[in-house]
Parts: sequence; structure tokens; C-alpha cells
Amino acid sequence: MTDVVDADELWRRIRRGRERAAAEERSWRERAQHLTATDPDGAREAAVRARAFEAVLRVLEEIISPGGPPATTEGVKQVT
Repeated sequence: MTDVVDADELWRRIRRGRERAAAEERSWRERAQHLTATDPDGAREAAVRARAFEAVLRVLEEIISPGGPPATTEGVKQVT
């Protein structure tokens, strides 16, 4: 990737990445819930993937809104 992009294009790409990470996280979390009863190993793998996308989402949120409140994920309890 050798294209030079301006700040607006970079901002759009970060926002698209954030939207994609959020969608993927939801998708994997739903898959984990559906597989819990029938395929525990598959459910564990899906949950791990959901957590990976959650981490990406949190990083992109910090870039977009530095110092803002942490992104909350449904079903995940914040521990302080």
C-alpha cells in the first residue's frame, strides 16, 4: 500500500474499520451463543474470535474518541 491519503480519507477508513469490527464482533458473539448447546468447542472458538474483534473495536474507538468512556459490549461486565 503506497497510496498517500489525506486526513479525511484516513478518518473514513478508521470509521469503516470500526463499523466492520463491531459487525464481526456481534456476528461471532451470536454464533458462540447458538453453538453453546451443540458444539462447545466451536462456541469457545467463536467467543475467542468475538473477543479479538472487541479488542480491535476498542483500539479504533480510542483513536476516534481519545479518552472517552470505554466501549461497552453486551454481556461483558466492566471490572475496575
